[in-house]
Amino acid sequence: MSAITREKIIDILKQCYDPEIPVDLWNLGLIYDIRIQDSYEDGKADVNIVMTLTTPGCGMGQYMARDIKAKLEGLNEIQQAFVQITFDPPWQPAMMTDEAKRKLGFEPQPDPESSGNGPGTEWE
Repeated sequence: MSAITREKIIDILKQCYDPEIPVDLWNLGLIYDIRIQDSYEDGKADVNIVMTLTTPGCGMGQYMARDIKAKLEGLNEIQQAFVQITFDPPWQPAMMTDEAKRKLGFEPQPDPESSGNGPGTEWE
């Protein structure tokens, strides 16, 4: 049985970035599936990643797939890594983690009227 864990693979995915967006692929929500299978080589595993891109026209998909493959195969516990790109389901910004949303400025802004500082609070 291989020693690689899902958590270690996720740590590696957090080191892989979309070159056009300053957030890692994991937090962007681009990773749809991670499968770990024992390899024919003792103690090693094969890893299958299914990912998507922010848009179907993104020309950086193969770059990102090669980056994931190289980083995963650089681990002693992994024999081979396979990366498949899919567009089903299509990526949506809601798939990002809260961390990614904060980094990209998608944090929910407080409603000025509910904070007591907005218009209509001094009407008395």
